[in-house]
Amino acid sequence: MRKGLAIITGADGGMGTEITRAVALAGYCVVMACYNAEKAEVKRKLLIEETGNADIMVMSIDLSSLASVNAFACRMLERGDRLDLLMNNAGTMETGLHITEDGLERTVSVNYVGHYLLTRKLLPLMGKGSRIVNMVSCTYAIGKLDFPDFFIKGKKGSFWRIPVYSNTKLALTLFTFELSERLKERGVVVNAADPSIVSTDIITMHMWFDPLTDIFFRPFIRTPRQGAATAICLLLDEEAGKRTGTLNVSCRPKVLSEKYTHHSQSQELWKRTEEIVAKWL
Repeated sequence: MRKGLAIITGADGGMGTEITRAVALAGYCVVMACYNAEKAEVKRKLLIEETGNADIMVMSIDLSSLASVNAFACRMLERGDRLDLLMNNAGTMETGLHITEDGLERTVSVNYVGHYLLTRKLLPLMGKGSRIVNMVSCTYAIGKLDFPDFFIKGKKGSFWRIPVYSNTKLALTLFTFELSERLKERGVVVNAADPSIVSTDIITMHMWFDPLTDIFFRPFIRTPRQGAATAICLLLDEEAGKRTGTLNVSCRPKVLSEKYTHHSQSQELWKRTEEIVAKWL
């Protein structure tokens, strides 16, 4: 019997492809929500051949544009299909400061605000048993939220891609915890997946020390399939569907201090983000 609907952002990337493959094999109708539809279409055809699941489609979304996120969500709302799985997987690590049409630093928009708006818009399609998984990163631990600089520059002071990326992953982690509390009564589970260090284009620094970094870190770097395993578990495993508000590493929930589970800036982050996306809700 055909299962329900799954939406996966960044479904044409390394981990995104692995997640899409697993979800398609599980029998879901999959929407590959991707920035580059042409690239994604190539992956879609290959995945249909590999999985035998013809219910895989590509839909364009630009997470650096809130108008694009809204348009994507409105198309899904018009269809009205129940949404069982939402995988917020797409991410970027910009090499320089780029401001979006919404006045946001691009990494912040793609990694956090875009996914925040997408999730908020799609909530009417979710019900008891629906699952939301946010792809975070171990770098959340060095993240810092300086308002209002976080939204407009990624960080206080001059731009540096690594701390900006880390800040967005902290924000997405805090969003996971806060949203899980707000959706408990509805039976929608919300969890975060930490893939550890994965071999993707994001980890390339585009600097002279790249070859040295590669040699040093290579023994610790996971393949996209290994990195995607925790997210896949959170999406499909029966036991994983019974927990909410957790950050997971290697398919297991990680014990976190109250510094993160009850972060001092969690409420302010929610409030400020709501103000940014208000016109689209």
